[in-house]
Amino acid sequence: MDLFDQHLAQVTAVEAPLAARMRPLTLDEFVGQNHILGTGRLLRRAITLDQLSSLIFYGTPGTGKTTLARVIANTTRAHFIAINAVLSGVKEIRAAIETAQEQRKFHNRRTILFVYEVHRFNKSQQDALLPWVENGTVILIGATTENPYFEVNKALVSRSRIFQLKPLNDENLYRIVEQTLNDSQRGYGKLKVQIDDDALAHLVNVANGDARSLLNALELCDSLISESRYPART
Repeated sequence: MDLFDQHLAQVTAVEAPLAARMRPLTLDEFVGQNHILGTGRLLRRAITLDQLSSLIFYGTPGTGKTTLARVIANTTRAHFIAINAVLSGVKEIRAAIETAQEQRKFHNRRTILFVYEVHRFNKSQQDALLPWVENGTVILIGATTENPYFEVNKALVSRSRIFQLKPLNDENLYRIVEQTLNDSQRGYGKLKVQIDDDALAHLVNVANGDARSLLNALELCDSLISESRYPART
C-alpha cells in the first residue's frame, strides 16, 4: 500500500457510515447472540482456538452475520477471502480456490471463504464450490437472511454447521449505543453527545432488533442537530 492508498483508506474509514465504523473488531466487542457466542459455547471456542469448520450464519438484517465474519477475519491465522454471491460468479469462485491452493502449498495456511448472501448462488456456482468445501481446500462461512435448510444447496448445508442469529433485544441495543457514545475513535466519544432517555427509548423501539437500523437513526439525529447548529452556507 503506497501513501496515496493509505490516505484513501484513512479517509474512507473516517467518512464511513456510523454503523460501518462501529462494527466490532473482536469477540469482546460483539454484542448479543449469547446463545451461540456465550462463554463456553461451541462457536466461541472454535473462533478463539482458530479451529473453525464450515459454517452458515442466518438471521434477519442487522443481527451481526457479516460482523461476526469480520471478527473471525481479525482473529484467525487462516487466509481470509470475502465474496458477494450477488456480484460473483464461477470465475470469482475459481480464483478464490486457486488462491486457497497457493496458500496451502506455499504457506501451509488454511483459507476461509466468506460468502455474503450465499443463498443467491445458482446451481453452477454451488457445484463449482462444493468439491473444495468437501475436501477442505476452503472453509466456507456463508451468511444469509434466508433459512438455509430451504434456500441453500443441501450438499453445502450438510457439510456446514448452521447457526441462527436472533434479533437483538433492548439490552443489547442500549449497550451498542453506549459503546458508540463512549468510543472516541470510531464513535461519538469526542463529541460528548447527550441523548434524552425518552428519545433513546424510541430509537431502540423502532430499531426492532436491528443494530444497523439503530445506528443509522442515531447518525441521522446527530447530523440533523449538527446542521441546525451549524447551517450550511451558500
